[in-house]
Amino acid sequence: MVVLQHWKRLPQLWLIASLLLALAQSSPPQPSSATCQDVRPPVAQRTFRSEAVDKAIEDIAGRMTDGNLACLFRNTLPSCLDTTVYSFKPAGVSKPQGSCSSTPGLCKLDSDDKDDTFIVTGDINAMWLRDSTNQVLPYMRYAKEDPHLQQLLRGLVNRQVRQIQTDVFANAHNIDRSTGQNPNSYDKTTKPGPGGIPVNAMNPLIYERKYELDSLCAFLKLGSEYYAGTADSTPFDSDWVKAVQLVLSTMRSMQSATQRTDASGYFFQRCTSCEPGDTLSHGVGFPGAFTGLVRSSFRPSDDATQLPFLVPANAMAVVELRRAARVFRETAAARAPTVELSAGGESLAVDLEVLASEIDAALQREAVVPHRKAAGGESVFAYEVDGFGNTLHMDDANVPSLLSLPYLGYIGSDNSTYLSTRRMVLNRTTNPFYFEGSAGRGVGSPHTGIGRIWPMSIIMQALTSESDEEISSCLHMLATTTAWTWFMHESFNKDDAAEFSRPWFSWANSLFGELILRLSEERPHLIFRTAGKDQPLL
Repeated sequence: MVVLQHWKRLPQLWLIASLLLALAQSSPPQPSSATCQDVRPPVAQRTFRSEAVDKAIEDIAGRMTDGNLACLFRNTLPSCLDTTVYSFKPAGVSKPQGSCSSTPGLCKLDSDDKDDTFIVTGDINAMWLRDSTNQVLPYMRYAKEDPHLQQLLRGLVNRQVRQIQTDVFANAHNIDRSTGQNPNSYDKTTKPGPGGIPVNAMNPLIYERKYELDSLCAFLKLGSEYYAGTADSTPFDSDWVKAVQLVLSTMRSMQSATQRTDASGYFFQRCTSCEPGDTLSHGVGFPGAFTGLVRSSFRPSDDATQLPFLVPANAMAVVELRRAARVFRETAAARAPTVELSAGGESLAVDLEVLASEIDAALQREAVVPHRKAAGGESVFAYEVDGFGNTLHMDDANVPSLLSLPYLGYIGSDNSTYLSTRRMVLNRTTNPFYFEGSAGRGVGSPHTGIGRIWPMSIIMQALTSESDEEISSCLHMLATTTAWTWFMHESFNKDDAAEFSRPWFSWANSLFGELILRLSEERPHLIFRTAGKDQPLL
């Protein structure tokens, strides 16, 4: 078994510290059997327990036709709760104060009057806005019946509110200001200071400051999903409103055309010798004209965009801005009337909806373009555009992606433009990051290079498919490419699944769990035993 990790950018001391911290967490064991095993940590070592989730796992897995697939579901769905809840402090439990930084606003984050949850991404002891949202999404359906789980999820909403207020451009955060050495501490990233003079933007709470539009959308999505699953208005207070207003104003500033001096004040460079995906050209990225779309400096892979308008992230923004508007309206009674107005005097809900409509119109105008290699020159969604007429045709496994547009709720899976786009994405002659080999086939990412397939893309292919045969094929690939670890990985070699990256990647585990949950609700005949039939699916 060859495990590829992306440690090359970390100083040696940080590598050692990270490994020790990872071992201290309940990291998944590494079995080596072709028959699936229960590899969840012992109960006493699990970082959080939900009786409702465990009950659902036993119910669903117990009815599944294929034993390996059922076992894989048992391991993956609870993995986030089992291993990545780094900290959970219910309201009223005192939190360590530590020493306050000179950075304004940091001390107020030590409040103990709200539930607080910090969830790491897996083998990196930091919390990503995007990852943490996706890690907990499958649990939302169980929150009403499990108050303890609901409290955990509410704490995550509260934590993300604080993170947005700490720095709206940061994509990943440390648990507190005393975390210690950060491998990204020396990134050159600035914000406007007094008199407009750029000042260092890094502070001890920030793990990484890569501005990603989808991270802001993930924050909005977490709130909407929590409210949809619980009808609890508790976390949607004035602090949440301020965070949403900050997201809105940031998106507005990132709609502007790229000028010689970036209007947003955002600047990021890692090092002159870094890989292209790790830094921005001249610190601000490729120029973009005004289109109505919102710029994103980085993709959900944490790689830099080539063209400034990332289409899947803008599609996600349309959906989540509208959903946030609904949450704002429906939770208004829980807030003071003065909170209901944005700085401009208009209802925040209206402001969110207006921006969503602008982005939606711009997507249809700027992002739907003919593809020269598509049959009959069909129009497809481009992956990135710049407003000057340049387009990038590809897709990346990380969500939001073009493949995931129906999953995001932006468009139906039967939409003709989506179907043309899907054919382009799932074809190695039209998507440079679609790979086929003896181990499997699927979309990869520039983040991991040529010939490496991401299980996340196979899961998303199944989640957005209308074909039983295609879904069954995806399930077979997912169950046979775990390299006997019985967890999802970041990527694997198209010809050898035993050569994989990131054995502890919580987001992918949760997404697989969500796939099985969806199938149990929408296509139960694909995974459950039926009368007189008990044949393996795989």
